[in-house]
Amino acid sequence: MMKFSSHRRVLLFTAAMMAFVLNLPFGQPTALAQPAASTQPVELQAGYYRLQIGNVQVVALSDGTVQLSAYDVLTNTTHAKIAAYLAAADVTNPINLSVNAYLVHLGDRVILIDTGAGVLFGPTLGKLQTSLAGAGYRPDQITDILVTHLHPDHIGGLMDGKNRVFQNATVHLDKRELAYWLSKTDQAKAPDSQKGYFQQAALMMQPYMDAGKVSTFDGATELFPGLRTIPAPGHTPGHTFYSLESQGQKLVFWGDAVHEQEVQFADPSVTVGFDTDSAQAMAIRKAAFADAAKNHYLVALAHMYFPGVGHVVVDGDHYRWLPVPYLNNAPAAKK
Repeated sequence: MMKFSSHRRVLLFTAAMMAFVLNLPFGQPTALAQPAASTQPVELQAGYYRLQIGNVQVVALSDGTVQLSAYDVLTNTTHAKIAAYLAAADVTNPINLSVNAYLVHLGDRVILIDTGAGVLFGPTLGKLQTSLAGAGYRPDQITDILVTHLHPDHIGGLMDGKNRVFQNATVHLDKRELAYWLSKTDQAKAPDSQKGYFQQAALMMQPYMDAGKVSTFDGATELFPGLRTIPAPGHTPGHTFYSLESQGQKLVFWGDAVHEQEVQFADPSVTVGFDTDSAQAMAIRKAAFADAAKNHYLVALAHMYFPGVGHVVVDGDHYRWLPVPYLNNAPAAKK
């Protein structure tokens, strides 16, 4: 009974959120993520973090954080289990979910992996441009955007009203992802809670398509020297990991393989109501955890606490997340 109730709450929560979003005029902040009763002043934190993978500089970029109820979002589990995992980590519900993007400065390419939520999820998100500027980059310097998937918190930053934010960038994504979210047939068959995602995908992608700035790939592909795609379907039909390798070092960008770190590393079978195929997403997550733990490479995730980069290790019968140590002496910014 608990599983059915949790799933129904996810559908209601997502449907309400997207109904609100779809009535939102572009460029106007929402009240969706406003604290209920807070008189505390807020101030931007540092929103970028540099690290080096071989001879390639990577910059983690924060789009902000948003509060979500783990009880409403997580599925294939129970309220009691979620509460126990959160308590063990001294985390309270609702959780503060990070939304991260990543910049890869690869030779003469300045590559952005995902673009954040833009104005789509309230004033606590939409900080990507501020973070990008803080790291010393302008939108017109971005040559390529690699989309892990077409959910609005990953592509909302593509547009500013009717204008393309990244005028010189080509958007790359799996052909299955684009075909699915632009399909009227698939939209009609989708759960009501996900129909709004189709409309947002069209709004964000069509201007880039019209400008000839969209390039699709088919499964595992080397996009640039040292940077390749890894199919990871389940969360969405064309959900994609991106693997960066340089001088024997490796970092894999996992997109939405994990949403709630205190719960899903302890129990990778826990899924989310935003999955298009939860069973497939679960299998991808378990395989990704096992491979990263066995081979000791770094991974980066969109919804891990910022900067969202670390290692996965085996801990008994489950896994544990080890974030990268903080280094104040970052690699010098590339010009």
